Amino acid sequence: MITTDDGVRLWHAVDGTGPPLALVHGGPGLGDNLGPLAELLVHHAQVVRWDQRGSGRSDPVGPHTLDRYVADLDAVRRHLGPDRWVVGGHSFGATIALHYALAHPERTTALVYVAGVGTGRAWRRAYREEADRRLSAEQRERRDALFARERTPDEEVEWRALAWVPDFADPDRALPLATVEARRSPFPICWEANRALGAEVRVLDEEAVLARCRRLDVPALLLHGADDPRPPWAIAALAEALPQAQVVVLPGAGHLPWVEAPEAVRAALTAFLGEVSGSRG
Repeated sequence: MITTDDGVRLWHAVDGTGPPLALVHGGPGLGDNLGPLAELLVHHAQVVRWDQRGSGRSDPVGPHTLDRYVADLDAVRRHLGPDRWVVGGHSFGATIALHYALAHPERTTALVYVAGVGTGRAWRRAYREEADRRLSAEQRERRDALFARERTPDEEVEWRALAWVPDFADPDRALPLATVEARRSPFPICWEANRALGAEVRVLDEEAVLARCRRLDVPALLLHGADDPRPPWAIAALAEALPQAQVVVLPGAGHLPWVEAPEAVRAALTAFLGEVSGSRG
């Protein structure tokens, strides 16, 4: 645990050797689920994971804002000691990583943006339509019924699994893979964080964010599954704005590409980390 400037305790873990790499989990309101991704990289980086405030093993308190989460991530950096590090995130965690890099470019060696949704809002409708398309009518009905009521622990696993089935590319493996992910974390979802951060992101000024991105002159890797229901085209404006962006779209992978295409993810990330390390001399 570390303690932030406002007294909140944050859980974190450090594994591996090499240049420091922060991995920021998604949500908002979920705990860390990036252990399997970290395992792919421990021979190439010192991987730092953490539970955002309100989630997982960290204290269940707010406030829940992008600025506060960026400050929390920098509190982790200060505690561990590196002057600079590679900042990476998955899904909503990619949004946090991006905003960290925008706020602290001098502390950011590079940005890793995995399965993010870009800076706009058009992706939401496309995602919801595609997610519904990937479920049967019975699955959609069950998902919605479970969401609308207080759930037992077993029902919580079932609901999360049904909600995450569309995140996988292979329809034959989607339900078992989603169930594994649903069982990975025993911690409740922090709905307060989910609602507050979701509302904040929806009203961000996209052009203002993109203008800041055009000034972010650090290497950036945007990694996206070709079969992610959050459409790959949503990151196009972000990729165009970042001066040193490279985009890798992985075939046969969905929203958690390290689950369905681990070797391709390892190859893309280790090559990028090698380039970043080499560019630093």
